[in-house]
Amino acid sequence: MHYEAVIGLEVHAQMSTETKIFCGCLTKFGSEPNTQTCPVCIGMPGALPVLNKKALEFAVRAGLALNCGISPMSRFARKNYFYPDLPKGYQISQYELPICEHGFLEIVADGGLKKIGVTRVHMEEDAGKNIHEGAGNSSLVDLNRAGVPLMEIVSEPDIRSPKEAAEYMKKLRTMLRYLGVCDGNMEQGSLRCDANVSVREEGSKGLGVKVEVKNINSFRFVEKALEYEIKRQIKAIKDGGSIIQETRLWDSDAGITQSMRTKEEAHDYRYFPEPDLAPIAVRQEWIDEIRASLPELPDAKRQRFVSSYSLPEYDADILISEKPLSEWYEEAVNAGGQPKAVSNWMMGEMMKLLNEDGINIENCPLKPEQLADMLSLIDKGTISGKIAKTVFEEMFRTGKDAESIVIEKSLVQITDKDAILKAVDEILAKSPKEVERYRAGEEKLIGFFVGQAMKLTKGKANPAALNEILKRKLSDK
Repeated sequence: MHYEAVIGLEVHAQMSTETKIFCGCLTKFGSEPNTQTCPVCIGMPGALPVLNKKALEFAVRAGLALNCGISPMSRFARKNYFYPDLPKGYQISQYELPICEHGFLEIVADGGLKKIGVTRVHMEEDAGKNIHEGAGNSSLVDLNRAGVPLMEIVSEPDIRSPKEAAEYMKKLRTMLRYLGVCDGNMEQGSLRCDANVSVREEGSKGLGVKVEVKNINSFRFVEKALEYEIKRQIKAIKDGGSIIQETRLWDSDAGITQSMRTKEEAHDYRYFPEPDLAPIAVRQEWIDEIRASLPELPDAKRQRFVSSYSLPEYDADILISEKPLSEWYEEAVNAGGQPKAVSNWMMGEMMKLLNEDGINIENCPLKPEQLADMLSLIDKGTISGKIAKTVFEEMFRTGKDAESIVIEKSLVQITDKDAILKAVDEILAKSPKEVERYRAGEEKLIGFFVGQAMKLTKGKANPAALNEILKRKLSDK
């Protein structure tokens, strides 16, 4: 008997607002514990919440990008549960009337596009953080994060594999970053994921018993956690056991999921409308204004890069993966760089140097117009592609422009055919056995001669001229 997985993801995205969702406290990450709090976010009696309009705007932006309908009327609810990092004893969230509903996100699966339904996008406040390290037998509570605005993006159970789940998460993160509503920093907890997973017989339309897996904070762990949990459930069924509805915790060190608690149902939280916040009425004119302000989204940009710049889909996928990367690329092209050449250098030498230095494209010391200027030197024959690698790294390290580096280091390409002929004669004179083998039919030895000539000319010989002269001389008996 074969089984298939049924997966739905609940993604919590921290909104990139300067202040919290219901008060004026800052949302800055990494501050001293309990320094970004006030009576509202620590739940003091009598303190009243006021909705942050920017958080509402960000939720609408995300909903529109995810093809959702925007509710003209929505409201907050109290989600009641007890945990030490929840100062009020309840979380202000949205329940029966969320701000956005019934959307979708398309991912690439099995070589084609697959539509993953989005059930809802709703707003809520984050809880605080329990700190267990360095407190002996006690735990400490930091409430800086309490009240930080979140949007929860709930997918339909349309995902069928761990790979699809990771692809959905990556696509969603890229979109949120393009929109400017979430920085997507998974290490800092700005983007977190809970997965609901069950298994069923292949071809069955019914649903198995759902298990929630929490604490997934990277794309790799999304795949790992789901792979383990799917195998665990299938094994339990084949061994004659049963699956219980529960919440399990992903232990990334052990590579397993562990039972945390019995899964709660909605009634366990005793939801009821938040009495301290009025219902939210969103005007259609405001929705239209937000829609008009949306940036070009990843899918549209990918299609444009392929059609306008004749880029392979592989190149386009990489270049649009981060908005700043795509903007850097277009600036270089607009400065005169040939589209494919710019792509090659960005995906090759630039990515290598950025990774070595542990920096991102926003902090790249090299400017787009500098790459375009270097490419023009290659096109004019001033430098060869091999020399260009040296020039590129020097530009990256020093910030100097290509022409200055070429002059300073005497890197101008040798195009004088007499000078190249002299170098070729010297190489052939030193390699009589290789010459004999080449003339006997080992034509792959041309690479040996090119390498030796380049070494002699310190990489400055014009490759086309060098190859032409070498082949002519080697054909002479």
